Amino acid sequence: MKFSLLIKTIRESKKPLLAILIDPDKFNLDLIKLANHCSVFCFLVGGSILEKGNVKTTVLTIKKYSNIPVILFPGDETQLTKEADGLFLPSLISGTNPDYLITKQLLMTPLIKKMKLESVPMAYLLINNSYVSSTHKITKTKPLNPKNKKEIINIAITAELMGFKLIYLEAGSGSKNSISNALSKQIKLKTSLPILVGGGIDSVKKANHAISSGVNLIVIGNALEKNISLLNKISLLF
Repeated sequence: MKFSLLIKTIRESKKPLLAILIDPDKFNLDLIKLANHCSVFCFLVGGSILEKGNVKTTVLTIKKYSNIPVILFPGDETQLTKEADGLFLPSLISGTNPDYLITKQLLMTPLIKKMKLESVPMAYLLINNSYVSSTHKITKTKPLNPKNKKEIINIAITAELMGFKLIYLEAGSGSKNSISNALSKQIKLKTSLPILVGGGIDSVKKANHAISSGVNLIVIGNALEKNISLLNKISLLF
């Protein structure tokens, strides 16, 4: 499937779709094989920082065993490969660290052009007031407080006006709390952009909760790294 069609499908789907976030450092081939038999729309490949994993090898291995689309979700310029179907180019607009607002992107874009990777700009909002995630540690960017709904909504509206094509609401990998339905619904009402939600979705109950918010794409990663069998149960909701 062409990347432009993937984005169109995410944008126009009448119900939320399911994405699995694959960290190359924690790659599990069994999860890829299981996904083939579940309601998985796409794989997202990337991590805050890689220590031993290789993005190209990960993407090629996924493609060897699955026909599910693979989209890059890079933490930095080392996490790019032309073998992917496309790229979500993130900008961490929930904080003011220039490295993750624009500097990393300046390093990535020449490579993206050289590889002829199709991409879409994605506004990345880290939202949590009780958990220090890997994104928080690596980017040194303080998360937005979920209680400050007006501020978060204004940032989402700003993202749309600045030309971003996707909004990712992230509670933090491994977080005990996921993004609230009320917040997701309000952002959905205030903007016309597709909404992705991830972080803290580690049970069928939380997945169902996220689905009921009407977002476009639900991203699950850490929970499936710990228990791949959870995918069987969650995929029945999609």
